[in-house]
Amino acid sequence: MRFSLLAGIVLAASLVGCSMDTPRGDAAAVDASAAPIDAASCAAKGGELRPLGRLQRVQCVIPYADAGKTCSTRQDCTGQCLAIGEVVAGAPAAGTCQRDISENFGCRQRVDGGVAQGILCVD
Repeated sequence: MRFSLLAGIVLAASLVGCSMDTPRGDAAAVDASAAPIDAASCAAKGGELRPLGRLQRVQCVIPYADAGKTCSTRQDCTGQCLAIGEVVAGAPAAGTCQRDISENFGCRQRVDGGVAQGILCVD
């Protein structure tokens, strides 16, 4: 019993330091809890305010400069390299760079090294 309790505590402590996989250049998203969102400054950066995710937190969504570019790995994109259509995980696949941070929500399939990854759904 002691061992399983200790293992549970260690596991919980290690998970506290984990973070979600976010795209590089995540400055496009403005955290609403950190500062009030200014629609004018968002628009000046080429973005628009939109509620995102299950919590519908309003964020400044700025399109990535390489949106829609053909890719085969995440390093080809500012955000993620997303599969074109649904592909069997592990199969060769082509992708396109995601358009903006809003594509982190819903279901998506990443491409890494020219290979389709599993489908991931995020609320």
